[in-house]
Amino acid sequence: MITPCFFSGVSAQVQKQRDKDLGVGKHENAVKFQGQDYEALQAACLQNRVLFDDEAFPTCATALGFKELGPGSQKTRGIQWKRPMEICRNPQFIVDGATRTDICQGALGKCWLPLHLAAITLSRRYLHNNVIGGKKTGLEKSGEFHVQFWQFGEWVDVVIDDRLPMKDGKLMFVHSAEGNEFWSALLEKAYAKVNGCYEALSGGSTSEGFEDFTGGVTEMYELKKAPKDLYEIIQKALERGSLLGCSIDITSSCDMEAVTFKKLVKGHAYSVTGANEVQYRGQQVKLVRIRNPWGEVEWTGAWSDGSGEWSGVNPSVREELRIRMEDGEFWMSFNDFLREFSRLEICNLTPDALKDQKLRKWNTANYDGLWRRGSTAGGCRNFPATFWINPQFKIRLDELDDDRGGSGESGCSFLVALMQKDRRKQRKLGKDMETIGFAIYEVPEECAGQSAVHLKRDFFLTHSSRARSELFINLREVSSRCKLPPGEYIIVPSTFEPNKEGDFVLRVFSEKTADSDEEVSGTIHSPLPESTAADNIDESFKNLFRQLAGEDLEISVRELQTILNRIVSKHKDLKTDGFSLDSCRCMVNLMDKDGNGKLGLVEFNILWGKIRKYLGVFRKFDLDKSGTMNAYEMRLALESAG
Repeated sequence: MITPCFFSGVSAQVQKQRDKDLGVGKHENAVKFQGQDYEALQAACLQNRVLFDDEAFPTCATALGFKELGPGSQKTRGIQWKRPMEICRNPQFIVDGATRTDICQGALGKCWLPLHLAAITLSRRYLHNNVIGGKKTGLEKSGEFHVQFWQFGEWVDVVIDDRLPMKDGKLMFVHSAEGNEFWSALLEKAYAKVNGCYEALSGGSTSEGFEDFTGGVTEMYELKKAPKDLYEIIQKALERGSLLGCSIDITSSCDMEAVTFKKLVKGHAYSVTGANEVQYRGQQVKLVRIRNPWGEVEWTGAWSDGSGEWSGVNPSVREELRIRMEDGEFWMSFNDFLREFSRLEICNLTPDALKDQKLRKWNTANYDGLWRRGSTAGGCRNFPATFWINPQFKIRLDELDDDRGGSGESGCSFLVALMQKDRRKQRKLGKDMETIGFAIYEVPEECAGQSAVHLKRDFFLTHSSRARSELFINLREVSSRCKLPPGEYIIVPSTFEPNKEGDFVLRVFSEKTADSDEEVSGTIHSPLPESTAADNIDESFKNLFRQLAGEDLEISVRELQTILNRIVSKHKDLKTDGFSLDSCRCMVNLMDKDGNGKLGLVEFNILWGKIRKYLGVFRKFDLDKSGTMNAYEMRLALESAG
């Protein structure tokens, strides 16, 4: 039976697709988070001469956390929520731009958000567009603040009130060293609201900050294991306006902010702002330009600002490269970069976020999906019996890259990113990140060009993947850069183990044109009445029909219910409460060719044949002989039944 909740779910999906088609969720038309409209709320507050009180994120214990910062915990005793005007005289939103001293950890001594904020300060334009929004000084008179975040495929506009948690007279979390500057603390509160509470912000990586503030897709490279074409990857990323961050690993807390012999800071977020090759002593030398966002300490090794290497470079080239530099920027050789730094993160931006028309744009595709126990949560390739039931997405690669780059291989380059949704929100329920990954398979020749392809179990038993995520790992997102020949491919995202539930978004970034299909799955078609002549029906069946139908030689809905329930009651291997009147009415309507609401001989014969067929299918795929079907067995049965 189809229930009202099914219709409401379908309606919600249809409405979401309509909104998407109308551009809702894009940067310039963000979704109103929890339905709150900033301008309407502000107008109401000003009209009523009251300060905004955010009922959707109330100033109570649950807004702080659930465990270490949960209700009644030692760290949250004595908390007071105060507005900036109650904290200091002349409060300001931002003072003299975003600087290092704007991001200080709070009185609890726990680094909740600085990592994420440091990521966006690497690019001033994104900090300005998404956070500052043109504000220079002062705070809203209505006591509210709003900011846009990218969340799992769409931009959301988040509204908060400006009350901030304080303990012992100090802000608990992120704050500015300037006592009257509040942009970082308000931004943190909005981010906490999106994720459910402040405690949900613990842990994470720079890539999360990159993505939630820009909408991009992040790929990470361990520089000790850098691919051969990494320099070409960096050049292409810069051409596309990507954000590039790099850092040096620390081995202990004592290493944090420690300065190396050549003046690089460990555990510090740097950005890569340029890549050029120069002629030096008859050889091509690859250089990268690095920026320390705080501008205090610079590299003193080869190719630094005052190094002697520059004297061996053509003067015009030297001046062109050095004139674009800002305070805190420096050049170093690519080899030194690989040796000195530990990690490079590249945040590739969507065309939606890139307003500069001169930049080369990625082609992007973005799809939602879900894993459900026994239905679409098949686990990884280690579980061949269920791997095939995972969601499958088809892409078609049409154009080769412009050049072969450092790898020496031709192909179509693309980036696949699999992100699990809302896992931070679910921490208070005792859940955390699932271990996720994906595999990519070439579509077999017999399925090429088809719009709906769902590869079956036998295919995966006999075919290897053409590419896959480097690891299955319990991070919010797993991404991998791939290069494959032109053709059609299926991407299969999965959790490591089967029956792990979750929602996800799959994104594909391609350098050239690539087409993507929505999730492919089997379609169940209603069986239509078949053409069968009465003369072809067995005489014994005719005699049986006369006994069942009575004088009018027609079987009504109630008669059909009685007949079927008598039959199934004799099959002890079936666990059933019998056929309902509604079920029988549906079967009659399906088979009733003449429209009289009853089944004649031919119509009943067709239905009887289908019931016997489906009973055989049921018994075949009731694998545990329980007399019932779980979702996995049902999927196999439907596949067999066509």
